[in-house]
Amino acid sequence: MTAVSACERVEFDLASVVREHQADLWRYLRYLGATAEDADDLAQETFLAVARTPFEQRSRHETAAYLRTAARNQLLMLRRRQGRQVSTVELAAAEQVWAEATDGGPVSELLELLSRCYEALSGRAREAVDRFYREGDSREQLAARLEISVDGVKTLLRRTRTVLRECMERRVRMKAPVE
Repeated sequence: MTAVSACERVEFDLASVVREHQADLWRYLRYLGATAEDADDLAQETFLAVARTPFEQRSRHETAAYLRTAARNQLLMLRRRQGRQVSTVELAAAEQVWAEATDGGPVSELLELLSRCYEALSGRAREAVDRFYREGDSREQLAARLEISVDGVKTLLRRTRTVLRECMERRVRMKAPVE
């Protein structure tokens, strides 16, 4: 067995890393105060930076922590280019809160509940959620696809969000200890 030189890098599947971590990384950037547009750009820049450097994919938790650090650095660089001061102490505190909440914490539990409630959706409601939130279709595109009005799409999405929220609230109540 030969040693790998420092300039060689272990290949990893960037596409799978992006699929697995993109949504969480985007939410993290929004949590740190990035606009939706900045979060889109910063997440892309983070994955590009990872692709350009030696990267060893580890556990989901370790990879997520590494990506958050890289994204935080991207945000700091953006803020510096914009001439804005950012407190690194506040960012470090935000990272700690985020890690505690998401790494098996309450946010992870809520996302798991949402996933279960989403799986219970069917028909137009499920298609509307998939196309609007996952694929980014506009209300107009969704209206044409479902052969309903734009107002009908708006109502369908609002009712579907209500169904998901009520499902999650029921599941949270079922898990809560009785006093």
